Amino acid sequence: MQQWHAMADALLELERELRALELWSSQAPSAADLSSQEPFCLDTLDFERWLQWVFIPRMAVIIEAGGSMPPGCNIQPMAEESFAHLGRRRHDLLSILKRIDRLAAVLAGQG
Repeated sequence: MQQWHAMADALLELERELRALELWSSQAPSAADLSSQEPFCLDTLDFERWLQWVFIPRMAVIIEAGGSMPPGCNIQPMAEESFAHLGRRRHDLLSILKRIDRLAAVLAGQG
């Protein structure tokens, strides 16, 4: 139970950090953009928009429903590449995403 609370807290921290870095969008992507079949909607969304409009909401649903955590989120490597342009400003963001990856592995029974 404690791990689920830690995941919920980490998702809130992720939102706060995206906002602090001015990577939070007030305009939702189109349904077509969200229906991409590519990992991370790579062909239709910037990674930060995927985090905001796909990842965070999906994780919130899983947490609220007490559902099964998908194995191997592994979003930090994608974040390292996607947020390289932020330089040192990306440190806290990457740290949060690394924690989310670890928690997801534990909650999926892999850690």
